[in-house]
Amino acid sequence: MAITTAGRHAQTRSVLVDLLDERVRDLVRREGVDPQRDAGVVRRIAEGVVRAHDERSLTGQVEPVPDVEVVVGELVARVAGFGPLQEFLDDPEVEEIWINDPSRVFVARRGRHELTNLMLSAAQVTELVERMLKSSGRRLDLSQPFVDAMLPEGHRLHVVLEGISRGFSAVNIRKFVLRAARVADLVELGSMTPRAAGFLEASVRAGLNIMVAGGTQTGKTTMLNCLAAAIPGGERIVSVEEVFELRFPHPDWVPMQTRQSGLEGTGEIRLRDLVKESLRMRPSRLIVGEVRAEECLDLLLALNAGLPGMGTLHANSAREALVKMCTLPLLAGENISARFVVPTVASSVDLVVHLGLDQHGVRRVNEIVAVPGRVENDVIEVEPIFERRGGDLRRTRGMPPRVELYERAGIDVHALLAEPATAPEQGREVS
Repeated sequence: MAITTAGRHAQTRSVLVDLLDERVRDLVRREGVDPQRDAGVVRRIAEGVVRAHDERSLTGQVEPVPDVEVVVGELVARVAGFGPLQEFLDDPEVEEIWINDPSRVFVARRGRHELTNLMLSAAQVTELVERMLKSSGRRLDLSQPFVDAMLPEGHRLHVVLEGISRGFSAVNIRKFVLRAARVADLVELGSMTPRAAGFLEASVRAGLNIMVAGGTQTGKTTMLNCLAAAIPGGERIVSVEEVFELRFPHPDWVPMQTRQSGLEGTGEIRLRDLVKESLRMRPSRLIVGEVRAEECLDLLLALNAGLPGMGTLHANSAREALVKMCTLPLLAGENISARFVVPTVASSVDLVVHLGLDQHGVRRVNEIVAVPGRVENDVIEVEPIFERRGGDLRRTRGMPPRVELYERAGIDVHALLAEPATAPEQGREVS
């Protein structure tokens, strides 16, 4: 009996919210409000509608509002936000949301994923995707069945249209959760030790070329943001990305993102186009959000010409990251050979920072390796500077290349790394 009563109350509340939702939407249309740009105005309208309904309930003509604040929040989420998903978007613990089908909505918290009890309809998913894409200016149709877009709060949206994805459209929302803005913040989070952080910050200031590697959700973009924050303010930064994800404080920074083709099949701007364009903008530093394909060749050519840069790529280790950087440029054309690419990678990349997730889902720096520029039998030699052993990030005997750059920046890198090579450093653990 209790379950039946609870179900009846839930149904009554749902009908009430649907009724109030229609009134709020009607007022939003009359006032010409853009819901996603003017969420504050939508909240004011929702509060007025709920208050008016609650006053009428005193006469017994309508059902009273059970919880005013909750109902107002739900109305704002429906009209100005992203409906049933808004609670997860507002939850600071949730890092990613994905929909495999309307009845299977997952979220990730602290590196671990869980199935939610949220049940959607196919129409709700379609409406949510359309609303999300409306704010991004990107489209999704049969000719363009994949889309990457950025939501107003900086979250990254990826959708695969039904037909490519079996049964239902697949939706991923990777939230922009700012837990670290500088390298020192990563020490506080337990990702690395103070000495490793000091070394990386000094390497950025000195102008070394740094690649950040790791698997999905290991914190590559966060690390790149923190490293970019260490670039001296007098330098000019140009960054290129598929979708805007980088966010760091700097007075002279031009961020650019790719663009998909229009309905006529023209107007596409690829990442490779942006790398080439950036070189015409007088950059002091070049940052590539993620290296995936032939744009790797253009990045290598820029680094090899003396332009300091950084970027990320997917790889299972620092050495595999270098192997991948030797392979991706071959996609640029038949006239590009490994004979040219391998020594170019060896002379262009100075440091590789590899990230991973531990058994508790905590993001860690697993290794920082130097690339001294030597190639033996088509294999690029590396010198580990820091390695994670037994849970600790330990200093090894490796030294970074181009020590003269540190000296020019007034940094004594030998003193920075002078601690005994066998002494482990304890980073503060985060559960």
